[in-house]
Amino acid sequence: MNKKFQEFKEKLTTSKIAIIGLGVSNLPLLEYLYNLSCDVTIFQDNKLEIDISKYNYPIHYGLKELKGFDIIFRSPGCLPSREELQEEISRGAYVTTEVAEVVRLTPSKVIGITGSDGKTTTTTLINLVLKANGYNTYLGGNIGTPLFTQIENMKEDDIVVLELSSFQLMDMKTSPEIAVITNISPNHLDKHKDYEEYIKAKENIFRNNDGILVLNYDNEVTNKITSSREIRYFSKETTTNAFYIHENNIYFQGKLIIDTSQLQIKGLHNYENICACLSAIYDMIDLDTSVKAITDFKGVEHRIEFVREINGVKWYNDSVSSSPTRTIAGLNSFKEKIVLIAGGYDKNLDYTPLAEPILKKVSKLILFGNTKDKIYQAVINKKKEESLDIYICNTLEEVVSIAHQVSIPKEIVLFSPASASFDMFKNFADRGKQFKDLVNKL
Repeated sequence: MNKKFQEFKEKLTTSKIAIIGLGVSNLPLLEYLYNLSCDVTIFQDNKLEIDISKYNYPIHYGLKELKGFDIIFRSPGCLPSREELQEEISRGAYVTTEVAEVVRLTPSKVIGITGSDGKTTTTTLINLVLKANGYNTYLGGNIGTPLFTQIENMKEDDIVVLELSSFQLMDMKTSPEIAVITNISPNHLDKHKDYEEYIKAKENIFRNNDGILVLNYDNEVTNKITSSREIRYFSKETTTNAFYIHENNIYFQGKLIIDTSQLQIKGLHNYENICACLSAIYDMIDLDTSVKAITDFKGVEHRIEFVREINGVKWYNDSVSSSPTRTIAGLNSFKEKIVLIAGGYDKNLDYTPLAEPILKKVSKLILFGNTKDKIYQAVINKKKEESLDIYICNTLEEVVSIAHQVSIPKEIVLFSPASASFDMFKNFADRGKQFKDLVNKL
């Protein structure tokens, strides 16, 4: 029996509980607490689009009434720095998240993955490789299924694999035994007060001193991280103490491990993700078995996902790319000239670094969304004699139509927004699905 979880479960039944935000992670939690007959109050910033009348719990919009609670489950989108939460903490409230309790209460080994780019693919690869090696795994965090309700089923020899965002990590008090940071670059600066807060949130993944820490040797932030943990570096530029890339293939201890020409996922950034994956778990797996699983892997939906070919033009959905660094990685994945579709919600990011790769790789640039003017200005400021046609659109339908009209055989149409989705879509998955639907109707 999981004694720690049973104690927390009992505490839940005698506590006054607040749930802030009924997103993906908190809906199963709500059902669980309801079945325990817990005292729950729901808080939302925006009007609910789902029917929760069966629970008969009070609901408040905004946090004005957030007073006198024992336990507060916040959604990742509600940062612990909010004034109302800080006031409750000062009164003695325990503020947490669904995923933080999984890390704290599970008897299983936890592998946590964070980073500005590549964390979803790395997380998916780690889970895939472990399963191929016979492990029973639970996949959660930013992807997979919310896992709080499954803690009672978890065993010591199971492994929990979690993709963790900066928002989830900010106040996490227990760290995964194996922590992976794929890289750190400016992101989510519309939510975090500054870049330093964002970095500190990411570094919270290894606040506990024991365990393994996997770091990107090439990234200027992660390269400077120090820890008493065992540090394993991966790299695309130099030989390291774990997995690294040499002559575009993947090596370990001087030995060729993966010929990347055999992989179904392409791009140097994906080879880095594979290195991060194997660096985290190489002493837990059979390499031959693992390489076969990785070779068969076709990638994650919305991540340089092939949609279809039309009149010699290949269309790719990279809707997950919500920052300039991700879009740059996408551009660098192709040798062909690219028709790039970009733009979306503004996270207060600098688009200047995107200009040079665009001018080098892109034949036509199609912009829409809130950031279209920022991206346009970044490119124009850098543009000299390079030939680049730029189109400004208002809707995704218009974007796809223009791309279809201007693309020529042997070009790539790449939907890689370099921006978040919330100006026009529910999330990046909704944006990617709508793009694919429009392309498939052409």
